[in-house]
Amino acid sequence: MNQNDIFTDDVKLTPYWWDKTPRPAIASTELPTQVDVAVIGSGYTGLNAALVTARAGRSTIVFDAEDAGYGCSTRNGGQISTSIKPELETLARKHGAETAFNIIRQGHDALQWIEEFINEEGIECDFRVCGRFHAAHNKRQFNQLAEQTKHQPKGLEVPSHVIPRAEQHQELHTDAYHGGVVFENHASLDPASYHQGLLSRTISAGAQIFPQCAVQNITAKGDGYKLTTHHGEVHATDVIMATNGYTGKLTPWLRRRVIPIGSYIIATEALEKDTMDRLMPHDRIYSDTCKVVYYYRASPDRSRILFGGRVSSAETDPVKSAPRLKSDLDRLFPELKSTRVSHSWMGFVAYTFDTLAHQGQHKGIHYAMGYCGSGVSMASYLGMHTGQRVVGHSPATNSLESIGFPTRPLYTGRPWFLPATVAWYRFKDKLERFV
Repeated sequence: MNQNDIFTDDVKLTPYWWDKTPRPAIASTELPTQVDVAVIGSGYTGLNAALVTARAGRSTIVFDAEDAGYGCSTRNGGQISTSIKPELETLARKHGAETAFNIIRQGHDALQWIEEFINEEGIECDFRVCGRFHAAHNKRQFNQLAEQTKHQPKGLEVPSHVIPRAEQHQELHTDAYHGGVVFENHASLDPASYHQGLLSRTISAGAQIFPQCAVQNITAKGDGYKLTTHHGEVHATDVIMATNGYTGKLTPWLRRRVIPIGSYIIATEALEKDTMDRLMPHDRIYSDTCKVVYYYRASPDRSRILFGGRVSSAETDPVKSAPRLKSDLDRLFPELKSTRVSHSWMGFVAYTFDTLAHQGQHKGIHYAMGYCGSGVSMASYLGMHTGQRVVGHSPATNSLESIGFPTRPLYTGRPWFLPATVAWYRFKDKLERFV
């Protein structure tokens, strides 16, 4: 299929999720001059923090430079894992055995917490504990996955089972992988519906939401902070930064610590039921061991495939990124070569130099960010904990607060090194398919 012909006639360059849940229209109100808590960023982190502070009786305002939830909170693939990327041994070498254990335990806690939270709040978002099939892109990676599954760290065991290549079609109908592991308690949801549920509950709790209202400056003043916007000024006792992959010049210290990376997704046109049932028989979420990550799943109604990855270092045009994703999708499922793309979109996730999320304070300003592409549960969980910090209800300092937030010399927030890095990893992934 010619690259120019991969799109349906009515292709949309907005997230598939927005068809069901468009960006909300929030009535404009007068900006208050004084609040207890100002939250900058209206994604999962910011809204979970604001929900806690508003329910605790603190006057709370949430700012966003765009519409509420415009960033990756409504653009992601809706996959939920335990969120922590480094292995226990790697973390132990850097931070000691106890801290390493607690960091990974926090990822497990975040996964459990979000399920309980969604159920308690009654948020309708197609949440399912469906399991993840994590596929090995070569034999060596399969052997490593099998060994790790067999010898899980004591106290950090997760329900999982190995799928050898001979049985792979029972999980995923492709010959491109060498088997893999099913993580049984990983989950999925509709990210925009989840965000809308959070937004509705945050507004009902009394928080004010100000979309299209960028904060231009923050200065310490008296017993709090003065926030300057193009709608006016607000004095806040506490400020929470919840900008993740959209962190900018407003907070240079944080900007130096997160690496914005584009994440790209396409949705296929509707597929026949028997095709979907054959390709993805168990409705799981899927990922693989490639360095340039791929993640995919069926839509909640199992009508189409949503396929995402890190296919570009700088290109933000979803028309240009879609052919690369479609090519990789066709490599996995050759029978889809004639299938067209109905949606193509992208958003920015925030990586960190130690591939861990971070929560804490800098010069009195609270923050939580750096979810490294696995932020649905962790962003929500750390947002909740940040809100608890502000109102004084949170337990002792958690491990992600205690390890510091690293940067690199000369890095100012513009990842000049990404093009070479992405190109190298793509080349390496291609070579390693034959290992």
